[in-house]
Amino acid sequence: MSSVVLLPYAPSSVAVARQRLSTDLQDSGVFATAIDDAVLVVSELLSNALRHAHPLPSGMVRVAWLRSDGHIEVAVSDGGAATEPRAARPTLSSLGGRGLGIVEYVAESWGVRHDGDTTTVWAILPAPQTASMNGQVAALKEAG
Repeated sequence: MSSVVLLPYAPSSVAVARQRLSTDLQDSGVFATAIDDAVLVVSELLSNALRHAHPLPSGMVRVAWLRSDGHIEVAVSDGGAATEPRAARPTLSSLGGRGLGIVEYVAESWGVRHDGDTTTVWAILPAPQTASMNGQVAALKEAG
């Protein structure tokens, strides 16, 4: 399962990305807690792109996800920024700066790719799917 979504360079795009990712993962039978983690990471990556980077030349941002072998890779691509995305170590009284630290904590790995003027921040998270859950869904569908 994979998806690529081009979204406006606007705060409202965060909710759209969250909903689309959540629905796709639910439909493929991923555990709810794994869905919550993936949605949180997409929110953080997209919020950072909107706050710190430029849009792609189209004026949009790209959000993508790929689920395979019990993992999901989520990625947000933008037009780059003056600084490299990195996890900060804010003080307790800081009002912000925790986003990539949260991503670092939740994800198995994360990083940054550059392709010309495009910057992509990605993260890989576990996305387990259980056979018992699939059996229950199938049984409910058969029962009508």
